[in-house]
Order: sequence, then C-alpha cells, then structure tokens
Amino acid sequence: MAEAAGPAFKRIRVREYLRDLVEGCAAGDPIPSERVLCEQLSVSRPTLRAAVDELVSTGLIVREHGRGMFVAPAKITQELTAAPEEHAFTAPRADGSWAGRVLEFSVLRAGARVGRRLHLSPTAEIAYIARLRLVDGEPMAIEYLHVPAELVPGLAPADMESGDFYELLRERHGVRVHQAVQSIEPTVVSEKEAQLLGVPPFSPALHFERLTTDHDGRPVEYVHSLYRGDRYRILSRITLGEAAPPPAGADDRHHPGIPPGDLATPRSSHTLTTGDVQRF
Repeated sequence: MAEAAGPAFKRIRVREYLRDLVEGCAAGDPIPSERVLCEQLSVSRPTLRAAVDELVSTGLIVREHGRGMFVAPAKITQELTAAPEEHAFTAPRADGSWAGRVLEFSVLRAGARVGRRLHLSPTAEIAYIARLRLVDGEPMAIEYLHVPAELVPGLAPADMESGDFYELLRERHGVRVHQAVQSIEPTVVSEKEAQLLGVPPFSPALHFERLTTDHDGRPVEYVHSLYRGDRYRILSRITLGEAAPPPAGADDRHHPGIPPGDLATPRSSHTLTTGDVQRF
C-alpha cells in the first residue's frame, strides 16, 4: 500500500510547490522547464507532468508548444453578495471588458421544452440567439438565449453584440426584468464548443441555466450557457454572526462548500443561492 501511495504523494507535493510558485508570479511569467523542476524536486518526469496536467486543467498554468509553460491569466471572477433582507444573492459586475459575437440568430417556434419554461404555446414564436461571449477579446462563454418574439419586435443581431441586453429590453421594448432563478452545474465541453472557446475537447466548464421574469412574474428570457472552467469562477461572501431568523423552509439548506450542520447555531447567517451570477 505504501508503495502505491508514494507516487500520489509526490504528485501532490509537486502540485503544491507549483501552486506556491504561481502565486508569487504574474500572468505570463515563465515556469521553469521540466528538466529543471525534476532536478529541483527530485521527481520523475511522469510525476511532474501529472502534477502540471492538474494545474493546466484548472487554469493556473498554460503550455505553449515549443515555448514552455507559463503562468495563466487570472480567472474572471463573479462575486455573489448576500442580500439578507431578501434572503438571496445579488451580483455585482464581473471582471473585464465583455462583448458578444452572434453565432446564430433566428425566429422560430418555441417547441415543447422551451415553451414550458417561457409559459408559451409550443407554436409561439421566439427569438433564438446563440452568441459567443468574450472578455478582453478572449472567448469566455457560449450563450443560448430564448426570448418571446412578441417582446422584442425588430431585434437584430447587432443588438446582441454590444451593450447591456437588459438595458435594451427596458429602453427599447419597455420590458423591466425583476428576478432570475439560475442553476449552476459542472460539465465538460464538446469538440465543437471547445473549438469556439479555444480549449481542448472535454475541458471542464460551468453550465448555467436561467429563467428571468419581469415584475409581474412573466417569463421574459430563458438562457442556458457554457462558461470556461479554467477562466471563470464564482466568489461568495458569507457573513457569520448574529443574523435574522432564516426564511421559511430554509432549515434544511446549507451554504455551498460548508457541510450541513457546521453553521447550525443561533449566530449563523442564512442565505439562499438563487440569483443571477453572470454579466450581461
């Protein structure tokens, strides 16, 4: 058993060494060569490469063919901020300069699945937009939007490539969004998605699904999105201390990343992870 565990522990030691090295460097800084690192750490190349592969897959290190290894750009961070009075999260703007490139734009029938989500007949028309989201010019996500066509007459592809879509809904179409319920799940990208995002096939990603409603509770947008797992992360801040009583039905919930029961005291804060975590 000890012999089997040896390589694994060496890989962990190498991985943590590289993590510390990356933290002390700036994006784009070179990482020492495999030969140098193997000599410094007294490990084999397979062990070193296994540790590097982990950090490449999580977006801390990038490999460039013929050039070597480098510190990856910092991840785009989206913060969730607790709003205790509403027992929900709000979402400040995410980092970076965001833009969109329309991949597909059409008006088509909702169909059964999208119709159910938007409370429409399957034969009702929707505007369907697939777009690539870019941050500082780099591909970050693929979004697939479904909007009732009657809400956005005259909508054109150019409208989806710059500016704030929700602002456009408000200013041009008189639609004021009020609330969004969104789920987030881990996934991997397909070969086609990988090509669009500039990552290897089956790279880790975050799958978002969101339904947005207006002040009357009318669904105005259904979106599912795929965000790069190596470049996008979500940050939440949890205030611990005296808190208002939890909302009805919240007793059996827990904060993401904190095991149930760890905050089960009268001084715990209670929040629900329902909210919008993307920039538009």
